Amino acid sequence: MRGLLPGRPRLSRAERVAAAADVADLRRLARRRAPRMVFDYVDGAAEAERSMARAVEAFGRVEFSPRVLRDVAEAPTAVEILGRRIAMPVVLGPTGFTRMMHRAGERAVARAAERAGVPYTLSTMGTTTAADVAKAAPGGWNWFQLYVVRDRDRNLETLAMARDAGMDVLVVTVDVPVAGARLRDVRHGLTIPPSLRWRSVLQAARHPAWWFDFLTSEPLRFATVDGAPSDLAGITNMLFDPSVTVRDLEWIRSAWQGRLLVKGVQRVDDAKELAAVGVDGIVVSNHGGRQLDRSATPLELLPHVVEAVGDRTEVFLDGGVRSGADVAAGVALGARACFVGRAYLYGLMAGGEPGVTRVLDLLHAELVRTVQMLGVGGVAGLGPDAVHLR
Repeated sequence: MRGLLPGRPRLSRAERVAAAADVADLRRLARRRAPRMVFDYVDGAAEAERSMARAVEAFGRVEFSPRVLRDVAEAPTAVEILGRRIAMPVVLGPTGFTRMMHRAGERAVARAAERAGVPYTLSTMGTTTAADVAKAAPGGWNWFQLYVVRDRDRNLETLAMARDAGMDVLVVTVDVPVAGARLRDVRHGLTIPPSLRWRSVLQAARHPAWWFDFLTSEPLRFATVDGAPSDLAGITNMLFDPSVTVRDLEWIRSAWQGRLLVKGVQRVDDAKELAAVGVDGIVVSNHGGRQLDRSATPLELLPHVVEAVGDRTEVFLDGGVRSGADVAAGVALGARACFVGRAYLYGLMAGGEPGVTRVLDLLHAELVRTVQMLGVGGVAGLGPDAVHLR
């Protein structure tokens, strides 16, 4: 508001990012800075976008049951996942084409995660190499996300690159046998990378800072798989292997000596099967609603998966997480940690690395405040008695 009052100086973008009160503020700033087609690539989902909407709405139905007269002077947020302690139960999830949101891209996200003491997951569809991420954040806990492609030798090369970069957690995404239909991208005629065609000329005029960064930075291209495609759905259907089954996890395990997570679980029986073959973690996720519309709502499914697999494997939540209170709800319902995707991309679009840092600061502050208000004194005290879905 200060920048809008008569006689007051207008706030700079950096000041607006620093003043953001929540992720929704950063989303609004991102929408102003980035061309609509780029913003919609992040903000949109498959078909009618019901899956995404339901994932977010589920957190709106969370009802907390706070205890009173408890000592909450201290509210530690650190947790242990996969044998290692992190500062809070948050994982920055894999996202494709991250340098499209801001020229700093994956390097900026990895550095922000390193400072916050949480893991960062580089995507197969990323625009920065595993080696460059490791160089940018040498003290961070950097993970790698794998899409299994048809060329098995290329998969092995990809795993070797991740391993050589010091990455010791592999997240295998299994919910994209074929490309989903993201209609916002279709309507915009979005190409990857964006091109200055007649549809985007007006957007360029309205967002000169983004276009200047884009046109003067390193050309946008895949860093792991070859090429810079104009048709994302086309390259997904061309490269990704739709024949992958649980049996292929044994082959992946033989080529990967670190921890193995499977992301994209949307059924209890699938979770049981994965636990039985000995994966280190399961990520309950519907890919942010970006693949199959009307898919399972992760927060609703989470307690059932946790109950089904017990302590045989660690369970993580992905989908709809926009605040530290959401993280608290997810942990209370059984998640070891929550993956965050769109939230940090809004921060990156809004203000580069400081925007991602602001998102992580907000998540931590909101998480601390929530557990204090719940009377549990810290994340370790969260449990199903603290929350239910209305």
